[in-house]
Amino acid sequence: MHFSKTVLGALLLGTCVNFNVAAFSCEDEGWSLVWADEFKSDEALDTKSWVIVEGNGCPTLCGFGNNELQTYTGNSENLRIEDSKLIIEAVNDGGYTSAKITSQKMKGWQAGKIAMRAKIPKGVGTWPAFWMLPDTNSFGPWPKSGEIDIMEHVGHRPGYLHGTIHTEAFNGKLGTQKGGEIYVPTISTEFHEFAVEWTRESLRWFIDGKQYFEILREKADGTAEWPFDQSFHVILNLAVGGDWGGQKGVDENAFPTRYEIDWVKVWQQK
Repeated sequence: MHFSKTVLGALLLGTCVNFNVAAFSCEDEGWSLVWADEFKSDEALDTKSWVIVEGNGCPTLCGFGNNELQTYTGNSENLRIEDSKLIIEAVNDGGYTSAKITSQKMKGWQAGKIAMRAKIPKGVGTWPAFWMLPDTNSFGPWPKSGEIDIMEHVGHRPGYLHGTIHTEAFNGKLGTQKGGEIYVPTISTEFHEFAVEWTRESLRWFIDGKQYFEILREKADGTAEWPFDQSFHVILNLAVGGDWGGQKGVDENAFPTRYEIDWVKVWQQK
């Protein structure tokens, strides 16, 4: 979830799609479910799977490299399970607090279908994300070892879903990242399924089972262009402000606002 000032290479399937489609399913497509969290317990987050990030990134990466305004906590006002949904809530209480979790406690995945069903918060200054980073920086620090953004949304562009990669050659700091976007008018009022299908040769992004963007690996690509031959883990967070999320400022009256996640699932080829 790094600064994405310009979204390049967008592939749109029109201004809108029909979201009355069947749920995202892989079992009949040669894939097997290998991990899932459906947040069924109302007691606590499964800390055998998830790491709760706390703080504001300081001293090593203040503002998480994007000049973000929030401090992450594990407090129940920011992070909880409620009605079988994971709630990540950003609050303005004399300062912005929110939550971020990662699946770093588990071994990550190298390729697969990674998906979540969620309802996205609204409000200028919000920046929710569902994304992936490598388990180890095999090719060097960010962005050399890669990043896969499965879902990003910024509140100053309501309804626009973004899917992006960042690598040494293609990244937001240079303005060269590769990404696609599509308009989803009910992104903050209804639950939708956001997914990426990742193979050795391609990355494909989906909304409710319909593909809206893809990146194909070129024969000449090295690790600068394609650092994705390694395992990655999942990250869920709701940032406030920042270089991209705060481009149009932050509406203090938009808070509290919540990011609601029904489930997160990972499939791999049989």
